[in-house]
Amino acid sequence: MQPGYRPYPQQQVPPQQRTPHSAGQRRGGIGPMMSSGPHHQVPLTQAQIAQQQQAQAIQVEMAKRRSRKPTDKNLPDNIDDCIIGDMALRYRELRDFERRLDATMTRKRLDIVDSVNRSVKRWKTLRIWITNTAEDQVWQGNGINVDTFDFSSNLEPNYRVKIEGRLLDDDDDLDKDDDSEDAKVKSDDPDRMEEDPKPKAAKTPKYRFSHFFKALSVDFPSSRKGIDQSVEWKKPERAGPSTNLPAAADFDELTFKRSGDENLNITINLYRHEEPERYAISQDLEDIIDMPEATRQEIVMGIWEYIKLMGLQEDEEKRNFRCDDLLKKAFSIEMGSIPKLHDYITPHLRPLPPVKLPYTIRLDEEFHKDPQPTVYDVRVAVDDPLREKMLSFLSNAGYANMLKEAASFDDQLAIIIQAIHVSKAKHAFLTSLSEDPAVFVKDWLSSQKRDLDVIMGESMRGTGEDATGDEWRKGGKDSVWSTINARESVTVMLSKQPIPTQR
Repeated sequence: MQPGYRPYPQQQVPPQQRTPHSAGQRRGGIGPMMSSGPHHQVPLTQAQIAQQQQAQAIQVEMAKRRSRKPTDKNLPDNIDDCIIGDMALRYRELRDFERRLDATMTRKRLDIVDSVNRSVKRWKTLRIWITNTAEDQVWQGNGINVDTFDFSSNLEPNYRVKIEGRLLDDDDDLDKDDDSEDAKVKSDDPDRMEEDPKPKAAKTPKYRFSHFFKALSVDFPSSRKGIDQSVEWKKPERAGPSTNLPAAADFDELTFKRSGDENLNITINLYRHEEPERYAISQDLEDIIDMPEATRQEIVMGIWEYIKLMGLQEDEEKRNFRCDDLLKKAFSIEMGSIPKLHDYITPHLRPLPPVKLPYTIRLDEEFHKDPQPTVYDVRVAVDDPLREKMLSFLSNAGYANMLKEAASFDDQLAIIIQAIHVSKAKHAFLTSLSEDPAVFVKDWLSSQKRDLDVIMGESMRGTGEDATGDEWRKGGKDSVWSTINARESVTVMLSKQPIPTQR
């Protein structure tokens, strides 16, 4: 029984107007409307069909040529008995030397590729000079006459601090030695004409002071906080894919100006910028890899070497390893997984502490009679200078041309070796014919007939005249039946035997 519902007056719904397009179809934007069904391709013209057929024929012909191209570069056996001198021996020695040279070059090239991918760093010295100047100090006079009572002046005593850094090159002393040797040679030659000195080209430094740091800050004494404005600098990000730094991040010196008339002790903090980034390591992890700071890749490799050295890798599942006391103390686990090493080491990584350079701002008159800068040497990591040369070696366009030239020489050598094989076969044929013509011709005709029977398929059952010869009656390793052709012929014969019908 259906429940009764209270009737309500039915509202008449006006008929919906049909839209110009059905709801199931998606209307595109600006452009011609196309049907959603399959589109028929435009039939090709006769010229296009002929061009495709010609291209396919050329590809087939090139494939046939490549298959027929000789590749054997070994001399035939017993060639030394047919030639005069030791040319065959020299050729084999050259072939052995070529194989060793190719193996050495390939190994060296792989070593170079591996070295470039590992991004090996080299440690060099960055020398930093810190100095300051004093302006409008009391002891400088400021142009005020002490005999008068007018001490009013709008000038405020201030100072400027300059921080300058330069990477010390290992080749500086070598360049000086070369210049001195050149000058000595010129002075020892009395007949040498005087020449105008050539201007030395200014050598633009590759690494500037701002290249090694991502931020700089200056800590003033607590008594001066709120009086002196803080000094901070952060390296801006590179704009787009460009490798060049912006102008605000490419400099060799930084200068700031503050007001004051008393000596101050400040601390300059330099935050390192390294690619890839290096981290300070916790003591638990340092006990395992024996490094106080390292990159992520170096840490993972150090743990992997420790696992192999201690024999902690599982026998069945090589990706897992057992944890000894040091690993348990560092990772707090009993069993670890090698793919998760990055997750294990993350809690043990901390940013490197800044390089702290203490400096005293001297504003007294005695110091500025003969001011001397404060010098610091900081060890920084730079790319290996050989890396650019190795990259240019790997990207050298002449290497591909050299390979093509070597391949063409190999093809020519293979053709010459093929001609030598043909000449050797002719020599063996004529030599055997000259020793015993009757027996040789008989054996040769028998061989030709046997080959012809095999080709025509008439020698399957062994009814040929040579099937009853002595060579077919022999057994053992040196017999005819042990050859590959005989085995394949027997296999084919057995596969074609008629199956007996059952009655």
